[in-house]
Amino acid sequence: MKSNQKIRRIEPKDLDFVYKSICELESEILDFKIFETIFNENISSKKNLYLIAENENEGLGFISFHTQNLLHHCGLVGEIQEFFIHQKYRGQGVGRLLINKILNFAEQNNLKSIEVTTNKKRIENVAIYENLGFNLSHNKFTIYK
Repeated sequence: MKSNQKIRRIEPKDLDFVYKSICELESEILDFKIFETIFNENISSKKNLYLIAENENEGLGFISFHTQNLLHHCGLVGEIQEFFIHQKYRGQGVGRLLINKILNFAEQNNLKSIEVTTNKKRIENVAIYENLGFNLSHNKFTIYK
């Protein structure tokens, strides 16, 4: 990462960047007011870690990480909920630095595992996550209402 780039915890002032990033990631315009409520709730929770990578001019990407105690792991597990790197900064190590911050957090908090899910339409993400050290070990099933 270049010296003028940094990673920090997401703050309320980052709402617009995160909102635009998620809308791009999901290829849809989400309800801003509902998004804002969830955003503020999530960034204020001590169980979550939200990080942004930025330079002096703009956000480069962000990651959201939620933790919970799970019975079947007999301990604390973390899950990456959203992970976005702006197109022009992909392949430059920004994502790896964000993941490394998550790995450090997981180690400091004795997490049993870190999970991440990617949409099947994002085929390239499987190789990216494997390159970052994740193993393709589960299938995820969903029902939408």
